[in-house]
Amino acid sequence: MNLSTCSEITPLLRREMKTSSRCDVKDVLRRRIPIIAWLPNYSINKFLQDSLAGFTVGLTVIPQGIAYAIVAGLPAQYGLYSSFMGCFIYLFFGSSKDITVGPTAIMALLSFPYVKAMGPDIAVLLCFLTGCVITLMGIFHLGFLVDFISMPVICGFTNAAAVIIGFSQVGTLFGLSGRSDSVYDAMMKLINNFLEIKLWDTILGVLCIIALFCLKNLPGKKFGSPFEKTLWLLSLSRNAIVVITGTILAYSFSLSDQPIPFKITGNITEGLPPFSSPPFSTIYNNKTYSFLDMTTKLGSSIASVPFIAILESIAIAKAFAKGRSLDATQEMIALGLCNIMGSFVKSMPVTGSFTRTAVNFTSGVKTPMGGIVTGCVVLLACGLLTSAFKFIPKATLAAIIIVAMYNMLEFNIFSVLWKTKKIDIIPLTVTLVCSLIFGPEYGMLAGITINLMLLLYFTARPGLIIEERTVDDGLIILFVSPKQSLSFPAAEYLREQVMSWCDGRQETIPVVLDGRNVTRIDTTVAKNLTLLNMDLEARRQKLILWKWCDEAKKTLTCYDSETASLFRSCTLSQIFSDNNTILPDRVDVII
Repeated sequence: MNLSTCSEITPLLRREMKTSSRCDVKDVLRRRIPIIAWLPNYSINKFLQDSLAGFTVGLTVIPQGIAYAIVAGLPAQYGLYSSFMGCFIYLFFGSSKDITVGPTAIMALLSFPYVKAMGPDIAVLLCFLTGCVITLMGIFHLGFLVDFISMPVICGFTNAAAVIIGFSQVGTLFGLSGRSDSVYDAMMKLINNFLEIKLWDTILGVLCIIALFCLKNLPGKKFGSPFEKTLWLLSLSRNAIVVITGTILAYSFSLSDQPIPFKITGNITEGLPPFSSPPFSTIYNNKTYSFLDMTTKLGSSIASVPFIAILESIAIAKAFAKGRSLDATQEMIALGLCNIMGSFVKSMPVTGSFTRTAVNFTSGVKTPMGGIVTGCVVLLACGLLTSAFKFIPKATLAAIIIVAMYNMLEFNIFSVLWKTKKIDIIPLTVTLVCSLIFGPEYGMLAGITINLMLLLYFTARPGLIIEERTVDDGLIILFVSPKQSLSFPAAEYLREQVMSWCDGRQETIPVVLDGRNVTRIDTTVAKNLTLLNMDLEARRQKLILWKWCDEAKKTLTCYDSETASLFRSCTLSQIFSDNNTILPDRVDVII
């Protein structure tokens, strides 16, 4: 190639490299700021659909936000503060059109012990730290850690959380004062204060529960007749309908100068929250707590709350993906930023909400733009409607929480596991019982521990098929077939099982070790296979490694080159002769 040709090619290569670099930057921006990808194709029709869905979700999130703030032990306005920032941030960084980020029952339950000890500021700090941890996990692609939490553990945790939260509202439903920390406390409180149950609170709460169930089961259709569409809208807005009805009822009593016969929420701080940095110190009950004091009190929740928030949000995103690919890393980054920015407006920890995501999906949302409408609805409520919120009956909010928790329960999980894999009932039961007795965080930890122990046990004790077989010429062999890949915990077990079978018999029949299910081995397995071959040679038995993959062969032959002659890939009948000797000239040996 001459110099003139080189001088012509060099500018072309530079232009191609610049173009490739620009494409890479654009691709990264589209993946990390997804709004760039879908906003250019946005239309008026999509905006109308998103507006309807966003407004419907807004009517759902307002009563739920207030209710979950009460579950967390926070003033009611904190539920509203937690409900709008996530909608705005997720618009830019979220990759799922259906997800709505905001306060949830589980996040409220996990925040309650710390709020009880140090006041509202620690919930805001927990929100900030949760966001930081989730964002870092997303940046470093640590989402695979969620895969170590199995479905039985998740079900045990969510069922326990639903029971704990539901029982915590039983006293409020019956008009009793105070807060229950556990199922046992709730039951004892109800029994000990049975004579103090308020009639009108009980009647209102029970009627609200009945109304919520009836509205949920209305036979409406989104694309049906006008009447069916009306029923569908009523069903979606059931929480708002119940809250508005209860509020109007309480307000009507206040206008008639009659005492309100049931307990109401009371004054809620008006206006929007100030935009300020999260509290890195706080004063509660005339005692000052530093940042170190607060983080020490939070302890393991700095890791467990982000972990559970990720688990909840990604599980919901996958459930509503409907065949679309999901970028788990981007979802983690979006959720982390929602928490970080939410902490600047006094938000408690937030994550994806299954209830509101289902409402969003059912309402026909097209893009994350629906979150803007939801956030604006919440902001309007903060600025204009807080004076009306004080008339919301506590029994009504308790009814909403109890019904929501009832819908979270998975009653059929035990029967499903019994029919599929009975041993999975163990981590499910351990998680459920420990969560109810010691708390949801400890229950989750106990469930994961049991799950890992079972995982290690089955890794160390893989399924083995060990049986005598007869090849075509009548020769009897010992056929050994592992049902999964082999790693070092299973190495000695495999050797022991084969030798224990051989030691009980006088015959010196060949041993065929089938490797079709073994995709990889490590050096410990290679060592034990070599020792197994030596043990069998001492008994004048032949070891044949049949149908092993190239990767496993490479590991074993690198450890001990003499094992290369043990590998065979042809049929069993071709391997053996009538006098039980190997016929190399009739065998395709692959090393």
